Amino acid sequence: MTESATIMMAQKARELKSKGINVINLSLGEPDFDTPEHIKGAAKKALDEGHTKYTPVPGELVLREAISRKFSRDNNLDYSVDQIVVSNGAKQSIANVILSVINPGDEVIMLSPYWVSYYEIIKLAGGIPVPVKAGVDQDFKVTPEQLKKVLTPKTRGLIFSSPCNPTGSVYSKDELQGLADVLNSYPEVVVVSDEIYEYINFTKEHISFAGLENMKDRTVTVNGFSKGFAMTGWRLGYIGAPEQIAKACIKIQGQFTSGATAFGQIAAAHALESDLTPTMKMKAAFEKRRDLVISLVREIPGFNCHLPQGAFYIFPDVSALFGKRHEKGVIHNSFDLAMHCLEKAHVAIVDGAAFGAPECIRLSYAASDSEIREALKRIKEAVNELK
Repeated sequence: MTESATIMMAQKARELKSKGINVINLSLGEPDFDTPEHIKGAAKKALDEGHTKYTPVPGELVLREAISRKFSRDNNLDYSVDQIVVSNGAKQSIANVILSVINPGDEVIMLSPYWVSYYEIIKLAGGIPVPVKAGVDQDFKVTPEQLKKVLTPKTRGLIFSSPCNPTGSVYSKDELQGLADVLNSYPEVVVVSDEIYEYINFTKEHISFAGLENMKDRTVTVNGFSKGFAMTGWRLGYIGAPEQIAKACIKIQGQFTSGATAFGQIAAAHALESDLTPTMKMKAAFEKRRDLVISLVREIPGFNCHLPQGAFYIFPDVSALFGKRHEKGVIHNSFDLAMHCLEKAHVAIVDGAAFGAPECIRLSYAASDSEIREALKRIKEAVNELK
């Protein structure tokens, strides 16, 4: 397996910081907000009430019931508690599903650019990743025609995120329906819809793939608490899935980790059932930062950027800078540019190769306005030095 590019770059940033260098880290997909007080309070109360023991492998009933109500309320999806599995983060949720469904030699289509871990999890299961790429000129969204060309008798899965990590693109209902119409002719393909950024969506509505006609019985809806509730360190994710897939995920998780943390699940149930005002305030702050970042990035020569409609990333195409030189060498690709920005500008970003787009870089704007302004000022200066 290949090391996660985001984790690798974050580690390089930490190493420079440990030497006293002022590094601005725009590499990790982690909200810079603290977990809301009412959620932390619920966790403290749960601890005081003795929620410190092992939990059921699929999750505490109170949380699965809350998730079921959330699916009904927010997504118009009817998932029973037996179709819901709580895991140690949405990353484990995705791994459980892929390991449950994919046999060696099975092909899994990834709408590209894709989140870094999809590729390696599919490989771990013995599957064959099949990226289908859309560039910045397509708003990074794959068309039905592109999807149709790569479906084969060996295709067993399709995975994507919307809002998307790394691009911030959001598929509309019509765009998703177009993909669903193609899949209607391939009933053996299981769809994994990663909706972890559901609450950080700047469009008018979030569309769940399982809510499209004929898709629910073949779709696994993945979500969690890290992004929308600023609960990254709590490690809580979940799926709503066809019951046979949910049962398989429970079997796998029972052998790997068993259930997720007890008091955290009680707090997560409280998060879903309480006022979402803190979440909406975070979303508004991210949208404001998005606009700030876009205005600054578009001043940097060689950066071609679309307008992301969700998550907290921008994903500019920087291929116009390839072949340019700096004092230590040549920018051959986006990794070279990312390392130049780290070493020269002391800003940590992630190259796009690990996301299936080696012509791009990913910048997270989960940072303060002042950090964003300073980071992009440094990057602009570093790029202007290229010859």
